[in-house]
Amino acid sequence: MRSFCLFILPLQFFILSHPFYISLTDMVYKGDEQRLEIAQKIFWDDLEVGLEKHHQTPIDFINDSDRAKLDKLLADYLMAHNTVMINDSKISLTYLGHEIEDDAAWFYFEATNVPQPTKVTIKNTLLFGEFPSQQNVVNFYVNKRPRSVITTTQKPEGVLQFEE
Repeated sequence: MRSFCLFILPLQFFILSHPFYISLTDMVYKGDEQRLEIAQKIFWDDLEVGLEKHHQTPIDFINDSDRAKLDKLLADYLMAHNTVMINDSKISLTYLGHEIEDDAAWFYFEATNVPQPTKVTIKNTLLFGEFPSQQNVVNFYVNKRPRSVITTTQKPEGVLQFEE
């Protein structure tokens, strides 16, 4: 039992002292509306680091007094790090806004006039410059069936194939 405790205590310290970096993105294709809806969840304290580096200015995500200015900075950063191609054509995303949920925030986008996807190329480089171990999980839904990619600094892009 003693040797077990000697092994577990240092392991717990390592896990608690070494955070992981991850984001989650859900993309849902609405075929009847030819629309792509995107919700992206990011830890807001990590995002502050990325925003500050990208815009060369201090950011206080939680206590920001000018939401319109913050949303402009967010949109600029998020658009620079998210690219979606449907059937080899780049999709134009529109930033809709964000909401805070505990230690993370949700960001919302949409694209209209999107054709039925058969090939989806996703490039997500969020926070790669700030956190080399960052992973971005992207779930893409067509007809309620998800396909997923995980982007990393070594593999910032993924391709998904869907049946016609």
